Amino acid sequence: METQELHRGRLIDHLQLVVDDLPAAKRFYGAIFEVLGVPMVSTDEFFYCDELFVSTKDSKAAAGKTTGRCHLAFQARDQTMVEAAYTAAIAAGGKDNGKPGPRPYHPGYYAGFVIDPAGNNLEIVFHGPAKRSADSVKITF
Repeated sequence: METQELHRGRLIDHLQLVVDDLPAAKRFYGAIFEVLGVPMVSTDEFFYCDELFVSTKDSKAAAGKTTGRCHLAFQARDQTMVEAAYTAAIAAGGKDNGKPGPRPYHPGYYAGFVIDPAGNNLEIVFHGPAKRSADSVKITF
């Protein structure tokens, strides 16, 4: 039996994507999660990783419709991991939406973008090396 940990106080509790082609989504996200070192739990009806839950519209957790296009961003530990996850995503059926490289969002921002098999825009991002012991960075807009 698996135990799940509940995290209180987060802005995002969980996200659900509802897709037409679950096997394609499993291949795509499974390839990325393997590079990122995050385990995925999978059944015939759904799969999940951390707080991302993906199912078909026929699953009990869905309302009978696929979700619309959305943007998801996964954090990588470094630029090499961004590049490896991007490459794995393309090899697993994703479409290029911006090759890995520096972005102007803040200093040190390095990301690659891929469209998943369901049309969602997936970003794999590294925010640059931490400048202090805490892993948080304040960004001013």
